[in-house]
Amino acid sequence: MADAEPTFPVRIEPLGRELDAPREHTLLATALAAGVVLPSSCRNGTCRTCMCLATAGRVSYAIEWPGLSAEEKQEGWILPCVARPESPLTLQVPHARAA
Repeated sequence: MADAEPTFPVRIEPLGRELDAPREHTLLATALAAGVVLPSSCRNGTCRTCMCLATAGRVSYAIEWPGLSAEEKQEGWILPCVARPESPLTLQVPHARAA
């Protein structure tokens, strides 16, 4: 029997929803599967429509260099369409809504 895929709790504020995010899935895909709609457009890390602030936690990216400046990354901005959780997260996503 295979081990379950590791997951991390992800809190979406101000919506107040908490999701279990698998490490191998993007945050956008996880949110959509859980019935949470995040702003999105391109889904490949270039348009920045999904850009939001991670106030706690760490992510890794499905692409080498997502459409964020080094300063934005340092400030905690992420792109959920290509970001995967590496720890428990809290995200500030003002336009998130339940599906």
